[in-house]
Amino acid sequence: MSSMLSSALRNLPVSSAWAAGGLARSLSCSSQFQAAVQPKTKKTLGKTGVKNVVVVEGVRIPFLQSGTSYADLMPHDLARAALQGLLTRTSVPRDVVDYIVYGTVIQEVKTSNVAREAALGAGFSDKTPAHTVTMACISSNQAMTTGVGMIAAGQCDVVVAGGVELMSDVPIRHSRKMRKTMLTLNRAKTLGQKLSLISKIRPDYFTPELPAVAEFSTSETMGHSADRLAAAFGISRLEQDEYALRSHTLAKKAQDEGLLQDVVPFKVPGKDTVTKDNGIRPSSMEQMGKLKPAFVKPYGTVTAANSSFLTDGASAILIMSEEKALAMGYKPKAYLRDFVYVSQDPKDQLLLGPTYATPKVLERAGLSLSDIDVFEFHEAFAGQILANLKAMDSDWFAQNYMGRKSKVGAPPLDKFNTWGGSLSLGHPFGATGCRLVITAAHRLKKEGGQYGLVAACAAGGQGHAMIVELYPQ
Repeated sequence: MSSMLSSALRNLPVSSAWAAGGLARSLSCSSQFQAAVQPKTKKTLGKTGVKNVVVVEGVRIPFLQSGTSYADLMPHDLARAALQGLLTRTSVPRDVVDYIVYGTVIQEVKTSNVAREAALGAGFSDKTPAHTVTMACISSNQAMTTGVGMIAAGQCDVVVAGGVELMSDVPIRHSRKMRKTMLTLNRAKTLGQKLSLISKIRPDYFTPELPAVAEFSTSETMGHSADRLAAAFGISRLEQDEYALRSHTLAKKAQDEGLLQDVVPFKVPGKDTVTKDNGIRPSSMEQMGKLKPAFVKPYGTVTAANSSFLTDGASAILIMSEEKALAMGYKPKAYLRDFVYVSQDPKDQLLLGPTYATPKVLERAGLSLSDIDVFEFHEAFAGQILANLKAMDSDWFAQNYMGRKSKVGAPPLDKFNTWGGSLSLGHPFGATGCRLVITAAHRLKKEGGQYGLVAACAAGGQGHAMIVELYPQ
């Protein structure tokens, strides 16, 4: 399927290095992508008159492939476990928490405000307000920044934010015809009225409405969009498979070395205790190459191996004003600094959120790309990540699509998602943002950096980026 973006890229002048495919191999995961060594500013990004907001701790229960150990649970069970893990790790008194915000995408109708149900289940006071937000794959990002705003405005000192998704059990509805009939039947007063309505039911009324990971405005699945995006930017199947293998390999290394410190064990009722993510599976290029296209058949390049998998999981993060954290005796991990949200065309540019958000958040913070020590970008698809890197490194794209004079540049791979990413660790839609932020904080401490940049794309053509600054050690 052609698109405006694809057409524009095909018509680039031959002299353009990007159009000629000059970047295709430079962004390959088998290449060494080196950053120019430039001095760090080492300045703090605190602003006069604005409260400093800090991350005290962040946790997540293991992210699992859907249909495995969490299959018989409900979303609030997972969120409750994450909240309890946070309480155990921090020993924060429940009554100190002023507010709880959770993100989720596919809501369970019985617990539409999953933040409230999970909080009550975790033992928080029924006097502690809680609400749920949704913004596709950046739902827990929205939960965190909602908390940041509450603290910065002086409304709260202590906020717990998080996210949850249970893809093992998603709502399946009756058809609209059946729903209307059932609702009308419920209002019928006489036996005759009820029988009359029942007689109108036809076999097709029983056809269920299955949920789809698709855009409402375009009716296109995200995987289909990723395939078109990869084609538009000239991302080959080989490059996508290489990047996916990189993600799994780095995640396995981080898991084996105990670097995934945010993971807390979860005793699943009636089953064993889950202690680690189960989607990390380094394969081989040969094995990955045998898989058939998952969306655009038979010539697409997006497969099950180079896509993030349907995932169950939950996360929770404790954020406070700096003054409150220090008064309570905590040593914060990081400051949450500038952040932005962006929105683009939900068809041609559905997954390009990081490209648009990154230069904006850098400008807000007064930083350049070379100032960033660690990058944590959400990996929805390998093709999506590589397309963003190409777009960020293209003057032509910056000038023709972003209204900028020049490119922002591509993050160097030696600083990019070096503990794995969503392709390997998993992607519970509503929970991923918190993982990105706490991983950035942990990497900054481990690797000796000062600034981290978190970015993610989301359905609807939206995106988010945030600057994380290491707390002074």
